[in-house]
Amino acid sequence: MQAKTLTPAPPPGFNVFPSHNSSHRTLTFYQISVLLLTFTAYASFHASRKPPSIVKSVLGPQIQPHNTTSLQFDDSPMGSDTGWAPFNGSDGVHRLGELDLAFLSAYSIGMYFSGHIGDRMDLRLFLTFGMLGSGFLTVVFGLGYWLKVHILGFFLLVQVFCGFFQSIGWPCVVSVVGNWFGKSKRGLIMGVWNSHTSVGNIIGSVVASSVLGFGWGWSFVLPGILILVMGIVVYLFLVVNPEDVGLELHGKEVEMSVEGMPLVHSEKIESGEEGPVQSENTDSLAAIGFLEAWRLPSVAPFAFCLFFSKLVAYTFLYWLPFYIRHTAVAGVHLSHKTAGILSTIFDVGGVTGGVLAGYVSDMIEARAVTSVVFLLLSIPALIFYRIYGSVSMLTNVSLMFFSGLLVNGPYSLITTAVSADLGTQSLIKGNSRALATVTAIIDGTGSVGAALGPLLAGYISTRGWNSVFFMLTVSLSLAALLLIRVVKAEIKGKLNEGKWLGWSIS
Repeated sequence: MQAKTLTPAPPPGFNVFPSHNSSHRTLTFYQISVLLLTFTAYASFHASRKPPSIVKSVLGPQIQPHNTTSLQFDDSPMGSDTGWAPFNGSDGVHRLGELDLAFLSAYSIGMYFSGHIGDRMDLRLFLTFGMLGSGFLTVVFGLGYWLKVHILGFFLLVQVFCGFFQSIGWPCVVSVVGNWFGKSKRGLIMGVWNSHTSVGNIIGSVVASSVLGFGWGWSFVLPGILILVMGIVVYLFLVVNPEDVGLELHGKEVEMSVEGMPLVHSEKIESGEEGPVQSENTDSLAAIGFLEAWRLPSVAPFAFCLFFSKLVAYTFLYWLPFYIRHTAVAGVHLSHKTAGILSTIFDVGGVTGGVLAGYVSDMIEARAVTSVVFLLLSIPALIFYRIYGSVSMLTNVSLMFFSGLLVNGPYSLITTAVSADLGTQSLIKGNSRALATVTAIIDGTGSVGAALGPLLAGYISTRGWNSVFFMLTVSLSLAALLLIRVVKAEIKGKLNEGKWLGWSIS
C-alpha cells in the first residue's frame, strides 16, 4: 500500500504577511517561534484557569475573621460582601469545591481522548479549536455576573465543557514541540519552556485580581479574551511540522513531557531498506494491555506518587487565594485583590523550583532522589507557612515562595523520571503505543488526584485550615514513600558506579 504524500501547508498568516514566508528563515528561527507560540498558548490556558480560585472569596460566604483556626460562616444577607448565590450559604465552600471537581474531572477524562484525536487531525486547527472553546466558555462563566445567574447547574455545566476544551491544549503543544525537537534538544531550554504553567498562573492571578473590584465577571472575561486572541495568533502562525515550510528534521523520537504525555509518536528516520523499517514499525505499534502496563516495573509507584503530588499542587492552585483572603497577616485581613496578587508568589517559587530541581537532577543524575528530597523538604515548609505565615508580610511571602519552590519543583521531575525509567525497560523499548498506554495510566491517575484535592479542601476547610494542611502534608509524605524503592535503586546504582562518593559497593 502506497503512503499518501502530504503537501506542505504553511499557516495562513504566512500569506497575510508574505515576509514571514521568506526563504531566509532558518530552522532555528522556526524552532524559536514554535517555542514562543506554544509557551504563550499554554500559558494562556493556565491563565484562563485561575479566575475560579481568585473569585472564590467573593462568591463564597462571608467568613467571620475573629477565629483563624476554624471557619465560621455568616449567612446574613447584610453588607456588600455576602457572596453570590448559590455559593454564599453555609455550604458555599462545598459548592465551590464541586466546581473544581466538575472542571478537573472533565479535564482528566478529556486528556485520554485529546491525544488520540490530535494524532488524526491538524494540530494547529485542533489547538485553535481548544483555545477558542476555552475562551468562549470562560467568558460565558463571567457573563453569569451581569445576567444575574444563581443556578448551580449552569456553573457546573460550563465548567465541565470548559474542562473538555482545556484538555486539548497539553497534548497539542507538546506534540508540536516534539515535532521540532528531539531528545538531543532537551535540557535547560525545555525546563524553561515547562514554566509556562506557572507563568500562566501568575498572569491569570494578576489580571483576575486587578479587575475584581469592578465585578467578579471581569475576572473571567479578560482571561477569556486573552486566550481567544492567542487562539487566533496560533491559527495564523503556528507551524506544526518542519515539512510544512520545506524543512526536514531527522531523528525524532518519542519524548516525555512534564505532564507525563508523549511528545510525539514518530519513528527514527533511517536510511535503510524498506523491509527492516516496516518490521520495526510493526513491532513499535504492538499494543499493550491495560493490566499488563500496570504490572511493568515502577509504573504503579510513579502513578500513585503523581496522584498525591498533583493533589497538593492543584489544591494550592485553586484554594491559595481563598486561604490568604481569610487568614490574617500581622493581624490584618487582606483584600480580595491583594490576596489574589499575593498568591502569585507561590507560582514564582514554582518556576524557580522547576529550574532548580532540573539542574540538580541533571547534576547528580538521579531524578527520583531529587524528587523525594524536594517532597520531604516541602513538608516542613508547609508546616512553617501555616504556623508562621501570619506573623508578618515578609514571613508570609518568604515561606510561600519556598513552599511553591519545593512543592512544584519535583512536579516535572516525577514524570521525567518515569520517562527515563520506562525508556530503559526492554519490555517496551521502542514501543510507542505501549509507552502511550503507560503514560496515560500515570497521567490519568495523577489527574484523579488533581480533581480530588480541591474537592477535599472545600469540605475539610470548614473544620479549619489546620486540617487542610494536615491532608497536604500526609499526601506529600505518601508521595515520597511511594518512590523509596526507586530511590534505593538509583542510590545503589550510583554507588556501584562510584559516581557519588568515589567508592562502590559489591
